[in-house]
Amino acid sequence: MFMKGIVFTALNDMVEQKLGIDVWESALENVNPQSGGIYTSVENFPDSELAALVADISLKTGIPQTELLEQYGKYLFQVLAKKHNSLVTKEPDFLSFLKSIDGEIHKEVEKLYKSPDLPSLKWKQPSPDSLILNYESPRKLCALAVGLIHGAAEYFNVNIELGHETCIHRGDDSCQLSVKLLA
Repeated sequence: MFMKGIVFTALNDMVEQKLGIDVWESALENVNPQSGGIYTSVENFPDSELAALVADISLKTGIPQTELLEQYGKYLFQVLAKKHNSLVTKEPDFLSFLKSIDGEIHKEVEKLYKSPDLPSLKWKQPSPDSLILNYESPRKLCALAVGLIHGAAEYFNVNIELGHETCIHRGDDSCQLSVKLLA
């Protein structure tokens, strides 16, 4: 499977800004990705490169991969929101935005990028201030999804409680994320 280059360029930027250019350069040297580490935002690159880079950065910094992916998800949301602001501002609030991801936003992304291999993010709304999100992806990047949700909460300036009730990394078929707005 492949991912869009913007995912890689954003990881590069975050690592350089938060952890240092030496960490990024060392990861590229250790991983020796097929792409040579030369990423452009619109091209496709193997997901295996992202997994290998995250694993190496985690090992080098001592930051657990899950935590690193969550931090990266928050960062990536800000990058995507800036680049595709009209997709974010189309929705009036945080929960409406989350509900629009699978149906509307992913459809727009598919128009912008050829073969984006997007995850599935279905939702149920048990109460006016909460959502249950069902995340499914063969990439198993639920930690990245958690970070993206936290990034969206920051963008919409809301406080949330986020639970991870089921997880593909614990043997479940999918990840179930509960999102509750806090007062």
